[in-house]
Amino acid sequence: MRLILILSASALVLTACGGGDAAQKKGREAPLVTLAAVQPARFVDRIDAVGTARANEQVTLTAPVTQRIERLNFDDGAYVGRGQVIAVLAQGQQQAQLAQAAVVQREARQQLNRLEALKARGFATRSAVDAQVALEGQARAQAAEARATIADRVVRAPFGGWVSLRNISAGAVVSAGTEIATVSDVSRIKLDFAVPETLLARVQPGQPIVAIAAAYPDQPFRGTVATVDPVLNPQTRAATVRAVLANGDRKLKPGMLLTVAIEAAARTVPSVPELSVVGEGDQSYVFIVENGKAKRVKVVTGLRQNGLVEIREGLRPGQRVVTEGVVKIADGQQVRTGGPGNAKAGARSKSGN
Repeated sequence: MRLILILSASALVLTACGGGDAAQKKGREAPLVTLAAVQPARFVDRIDAVGTARANEQVTLTAPVTQRIERLNFDDGAYVGRGQVIAVLAQGQQQAQLAQAAVVQREARQQLNRLEALKARGFATRSAVDAQVALEGQARAQAAEARATIADRVVRAPFGGWVSLRNISAGAVVSAGTEIATVSDVSRIKLDFAVPETLLARVQPGQPIVAIAAAYPDQPFRGTVATVDPVLNPQTRAATVRAVLANGDRKLKPGMLLTVAIEAAARTVPSVPELSVVGEGDQSYVFIVENGKAKRVKVVTGLRQNGLVEIREGLRPGQRVVTEGVVKIADGQQVRTGGPGNAKAGARSKSGN
């Protein structure tokens, strides 16, 4: 009787142990995973470059002749309007020439009037009148030349903008070509940068760009591509692309170096978290859950941005993929989904979503 009781107790112990092993085996066959829905996301191809900022308009004003500067009408870095006088050069001799030419012109005109009156009464010939007309025209031309010479000695701003620092003073004698001031219109900035010919097909006028200056690393400057140089540099095999950026606050200065990113081929397509994509050679896969089992699905991926992977083929929005626990499962393996959200997702997966 005692022997029968001992055997029965041993059988119960073995049964309990066998049940525990089965439970542990069952736990290993059904690892816990986390699911995430396939969602549409915006992906943008980027072309990165480095560009140089240029003024919208810029001109260096120089002395047209060798002469003494009588007056300067600008301050360092000041704004000047279109047509504003920047500098006046001495013009005393030219003023005298103009006065003399004006007297000669007046006398020639008076003599012409007298000859025309005499011709009307038959006391002057037509040839005499024509000769006086030529003399009057010559005097008028000399007066116009004197006025032009005077105008050349007044330097004006061709457009509105900001002048450079003044490095010359009134009273100085300058030679022809001496720099007086540089006027820059920086209300807009032209940003020139090179793009390799292999990427030119992805660059079109009107595309948005984002530029970052080292002086303002946390402030992006936005603009658009204005034009693409039709001629490539034969040494670099790249074309110069010009973009235009608004610069109302005048933070950007001509000559600055900026990093440029062109947004090309923007699209909204299905995406999944990067953790869910498994690479095998040159193939990519994800796992979905159907009827409580993991199913491996081949996908064609694209860009990776902001922790997401572009899915070009293989999935549709609304499907759920395994994100955490991918390394623990295999195709056809029983899985468990943890958390209330995943439990709900698991129920949906059983319906084929």
